[in-house]
Amino acid sequence: MSRQDYMNTSVQEPPLDYSFRSIHVIQDLLSEEPRTGLRPLRHSKSGKSLTQSLWLNNNVLNDLRDFSHVVSLLLEHPENLAWIDLSFNDLTSIDPVLTTFFNLSVLYLHGNSIQRLGEVNKLAVLPRLRSLTLHGNPIEEEKGYRAPSSVGTP
Repeated sequence: MSRQDYMNTSVQEPPLDYSFRSIHVIQDLLSEEPRTGLRPLRHSKSGKSLTQSLWLNNNVLNDLRDFSHVVSLLLEHPENLAWIDLSFNDLTSIDPVLTTFFNLSVLYLHGNSIQRLGEVNKLAVLPRLRSLTLHGNPIEEEKGYRAPSSVGTP
């Protein structure tokens, strides 16, 4: 499959889904089987997944040590990763490794333990980021988390 074919088809590929696997460290992905969905995952000749989506939600991750390395072992084109779901884990900060995936457009971080609103500024370097979820984190309580709505005001 050519790189162009990959770019055209992988958006429709099902995610590499490691949700609800009680994963404590990223390296555990290498020994865990991903969840299976209605459609089977497609793999390259080298055995790596041809998807742009990685779901790690509802686990017990508290850091993303070795994330880039492990993702490069799982995905044929890790640089094209567009959707990462890290919701409902134990993350206390936004790891800078996430800013290295420049094609990231969806990042779910809700239901973690992120405490500092300033953590979000790290993500400003992601040009395609369109959907970011942070609700259910302690930062919700910080002043400025939600700017006052101007709807209906003169």
